[in-house]
Amino acid sequence: MQRKYIPLAVFFVALLLLLAHLGARMTAVPAFTFAAEQKRIFLTFDDGPSTVVTGQVLDVLRDEGVKATFFVVGDRVGGREEVLRRIAREGHTVGVHSQTHVYREIYASDEAFLRDVSACAETVRKVTGVTPRVYRFPGGLGNSRRTALLREQGYRVVGWNAVCGDEEIAGADAETLLKTSLSTARGKDTVVLLLHDSAHRRATAEALPSIIRSFREAGYEFCAF
Repeated sequence: MQRKYIPLAVFFVALLLLLAHLGARMTAVPAFTFAAEQKRIFLTFDDGPSTVVTGQVLDVLRDEGVKATFFVVGDRVGGREEVLRRIAREGHTVGVHSQTHVYREIYASDEAFLRDVSACAETVRKVTGVTPRVYRFPGGLGNSRRTALLREQGYRVVGWNAVCGDEEIAGADAETLLKTSLSTARGKDTVVLLLHDSAHRRATAEALPSIIRSFREAGYEFCAF
């Protein structure tokens, strides 16, 4: 190679090395992705089981492939044992709500409270073979002392942060229950929706397909406790 071409060759070699170095740095920069937080909804049903409404609710959940949590009242299981067994058999969570749902008896003392919890849990165990591990206060009348007592017994206490309105709005129809569910859940990435499956909550069962469809379209994953 003639000397006059050496500086030019050195220049091109240096240029190629520089470009290779820059390319390596660019490919080494990590790609940052900002995934949206997973949105979840827990459908929770209180005050059952009932013969007709709970069955209708279970039919919808089966057809939609959704699992839910049922907080049962022990005194309402008699004559509906198969309904309770179906809840457990189809993979839903069975929780304790109360044995009697009579507030003055349940909350008369700490001892009375724990007796009620134990009686409902025993009812669930005898009928389904399942030992319940979640609890919801009747009337939402929990406090720190009662919560501590439950935790000592191995229970997880479950409240709610959205309602369908079947308890709060007298005579609400299915459309109203859907709208209330969506409005009270607005802006929440994790929704614990309060519904009821007691005997006079037929509108709740009617609203359930639309509730599930609407939350699914909004990107929510359905979960059970």
